[in-house]
Amino acid sequence: MNVADKKPVEHSTAGYREMANAIRALAMDAVQKANSGHPGMPMGMADVAAVLFKKFMNLDPAKPDWADRDRFVLSAGHGSMLQYAIHYLLGYEDMGIEQLKNFRQLGARTAGHPEYGHALGIETTTGPLGQGISTAVGMAIAEKLLEARYGDLVDHYTYVIAGDGCLMEGISHEAIDLAGHLKLGKLIVMWDDNEISIDGPTTLSTSMDQMKRFEAAGWHVAKVDGHDPAAIEAALAAARAVKDKPSMIACRTVIGFGAPTRAGTAKAHGEPLGAEEIKGAREKLGWTAEPFVVPEPILSAWREIAARGARAHADWDKRVKASAKGAALTAQMKTELPADFADKMNAYKAELSQTAPKVATRKASEMVLGVVNAATDLTIGGSADLTHSNYTVTKGQKSVTPGDFSGSYMHYGVREHGMAAAMNGIALHGGFIPYGGTFMVFTDYARGAMRLSALMEQRVVYVMTHDSIGLGEDGPTHQPIEHLAMLRATPNTLVFRPADPVETAECWQIALETTDAPSVLALSRQAVPTLRTTHTTENLSAKGGYVLREAEGGKRDVTLIGTGTELELAVKAADMLAKDGIKAAVVSLPCWELFDKQDASYRRSVLGTAPRVAVEAASGMGWERWTGDTGAFIGMKGFGASAPAPQLYEHFGITAEKVAEAARRVMA
Repeated sequence: MNVADKKPVEHSTAGYREMANAIRALAMDAVQKANSGHPGMPMGMADVAAVLFKKFMNLDPAKPDWADRDRFVLSAGHGSMLQYAIHYLLGYEDMGIEQLKNFRQLGARTAGHPEYGHALGIETTTGPLGQGISTAVGMAIAEKLLEARYGDLVDHYTYVIAGDGCLMEGISHEAIDLAGHLKLGKLIVMWDDNEISIDGPTTLSTSMDQMKRFEAAGWHVAKVDGHDPAAIEAALAAARAVKDKPSMIACRTVIGFGAPTRAGTAKAHGEPLGAEEIKGAREKLGWTAEPFVVPEPILSAWREIAARGARAHADWDKRVKASAKGAALTAQMKTELPADFADKMNAYKAELSQTAPKVATRKASEMVLGVVNAATDLTIGGSADLTHSNYTVTKGQKSVTPGDFSGSYMHYGVREHGMAAAMNGIALHGGFIPYGGTFMVFTDYARGAMRLSALMEQRVVYVMTHDSIGLGEDGPTHQPIEHLAMLRATPNTLVFRPADPVETAECWQIALETTDAPSVLALSRQAVPTLRTTHTTENLSAKGGYVLREAEGGKRDVTLIGTGTELELAVKAADMLAKDGIKAAVVSLPCWELFDKQDASYRRSVLGTAPRVAVEAASGMGWERWTGDTGAFIGMKGFGASAPAPQLYEHFGITAEKVAEAARRVMA
């Protein structure tokens, strides 16, 4: 017998079933009115959601940022109407019935997929499949990190609803492996096991035994009838009782549960059911209310969940106020840098200008991080198995291990995408500022989650070392060429390529003080001299670009622009030109995005009116904006090669001599 045709299970499940049917009805109605959307998943997982929220979820819709709330992540984000329906039913103040009626419409909070920041209570953006479950791992990590510091003041769960698509995406493997290794016992994933994908049966594309897969990764696993509330409740209770493993519950469901002809088929997935099908579903479910109307007894049952959460929140507030650690936890959750942070960074800048070390900017980054991590306990560092190449660990940092979350350094393993998603989860959870490193070329692997960092306006710092052909012998597979252009093209992302230790300190300070955007630090393998040997209290990199060295007498014949390791080449080229009486200014452009935010008069004062030459050991895409139509670019036109870095720079013509030659050409 089709599960969709089963009679409601006895055992006090009438409340559950009615509460679930409210989700189904609202989902059907909203998708139908929008003539767009995905009714099948909300209808299929409505029973699971009803049990989860009525019996287990601890949240306060009136205070959606309550620090110790349970986190709910709808990883199968196409089923967004499940979340919007629940938020309406719970009484979130910004999710009135009009929002549901305007599902997927311009200006509505009810976007096609859940979008962080668009509506209260949405913990993360979950459009791209696999991102939700992976971000949730980061949230569960943050909970454990805080619990290690503050004990029972921190005690909440992270619940995830994931679909077949989430588990097919490669990032899910990285996430479940990391979660199992870390023994994240308060992470519970409910898999919508409906055996249907967009194309049809999942057998078209997968034969994976997901339960064995999760079990092999160190998870507790269970399987239930996703339409049997009593079984769902028992499975969730059992999962919560497992303290040393994350849990996955395979919920066997019928997509489009209740739809008379489309239930259990791909036709229920991603299109309106149609008036006749909805009429039939209402009859089958025994739902007699008009569209977008929820009977008062059912609405009251949902609102009691919110009332229960408000009481739990009030009790927690009392415990926090009574605890010796309460004030520290409250401060931690604000993730505000110490009042003297800027002063400490400025003092360190002065030291760097005085001592003028010649080091790789990755090493300079490590040196700066030593100051940062000593100044604040908000930072959680890490690397994708490249710690001693990225230089992301500092003295005194203790590694986080499965049995000990008191440290501040994560070993993410060779999981660049999973690392980026986990860092998003740590940032979204609150309480920490995550940073993590890998080689810059592997932003290719991390890209999906990095884009979401930007979309969600999260303070996540990506430490991307080995940023050019200066990587050398590892060859073209490891030498980033197009990556700076790709990252610079991403909205709301600050891309920093510091030229020396002083700029590295400035860029780190900006990244940490920027609360509404991620930052990427592109750092070198090869050593560079300190070019800024005169201390300035002003953070010059904060304007994105500045005149490092003005032409003699202030009248320019040419302007040379560089970033990162190539700024030194611009300085040497200016010296060469000076011998021939050519007056060249040198401009550093460590962050295009910040430079673009300056007013036109400032940009003109930096770039000048003389012909311009730019040099960067990467693709030239985008540089024409700063060089103009008559300018020149010295950089890469193809992929790199395997050889020592000095030979590669010579081979590809990225030298001071070539910059000087280009300057003479543009002046002609």
